[in-house]
Amino acid sequence: MSVITILIVDDSTTIRAMLEEVLGREPGFRLIGSAADAETAIRLVAEHHPDVTTLDIAMPGVDGLSLLDTIHLRTHAVMLTSRCEAANDSFHRGALGFFDKSRIMRDGAKLVKIVRAAAEGKQTRAVA
Repeated sequence: MSVITILIVDDSTTIRAMLEEVLGREPGFRLIGSAADAETAIRLVAEHHPDVTTLDIAMPGVDGLSLLDTIHLRTHAVMLTSRCEAANDSFHRGALGFFDKSRIMRDGAKLVKIVRAAAEGKQTRAVA
């Protein structure tokens, strides 16, 4: 399998650092960058064409669901939030995975599986 390229989008520096730690140490993953806002994310998707983009749902300005509407045809998205009630809306808008970001460090292996599935174009319906 080829290397899976990943873009991280979250307004929280702490969450971005945790995602970089979990996903960056995974063999076969290559982080191509991170963004704290939608404008930067759109530019990075256009420049780097990541296989998977992790998206925070609750961001100031353009939220993750609106950003998903813009980029879902150019990258596979895994939505991250602690608001699990948003999962169905995420899937209807084109997300392939959903992960409770309060569990990044504790359940990093589950996040890795969801990202791998998304890279293959497979939807992970279970909310982890």
